[in-house]
Amino acid sequence: MLDAKGGTIPLLAKTSDGKAAQIEQIIAPTLASMGFDIVRVMITGGDERKTLQVMAEHSDLTEIMTVENCSDISRAIEALLDVEDPISGAFRLEVSSAGIDRPLTRLSDFQRFAGFDARVEMLINVDGRRRFKGRLLGVEGEAIHLDLEEEEAEVYLAFQDMSRAKLILTDELIAAAQAGG
Repeated sequence: MLDAKGGTIPLLAKTSDGKAAQIEQIIAPTLASMGFDIVRVMITGGDERKTLQVMAEHSDLTEIMTVENCSDISRAIEALLDVEDPISGAFRLEVSSAGIDRPLTRLSDFQRFAGFDARVEMLINVDGRRRFKGRLLGVEGEAIHLDLEEEEAEVYLAFQDMSRAKLILTDELIAAAQAGG
């Protein structure tokens, strides 16, 4: 994918961390061979009510995730985790699509969804704050370009310093999703 200046966007991602990153490494090759990319892997809850959440999408972004796709992914993950056993104790597995107001976990997501509104949280203060909301303008190198419309300002946020980000559900985003874009 190309950035706003026509350069290639580095393949940077923040799809998981900690134990979830270990699980992502186990399941990613199988999901890729099935035609899916991981959007995010998370482990939530305590020891008694642990949930492994896997969010995926088709590698071919023109395809829509179905319940059957999620079921196929779930069966594949269960088989892998039965062998590898990376999570101690019982856990519940949830597999889902990214959804319309999806998390943005790869640098390329910020280019792909340029023109839509997003929330971005940073690990460090940028101009005295950590939370930003605005229209995505794309990617410049390894930075997210965001138009802070309410403040009539633009900001560049280092992807490596990002904690999390997601699209904001708007009528414009819903219309684009319905149109297949």
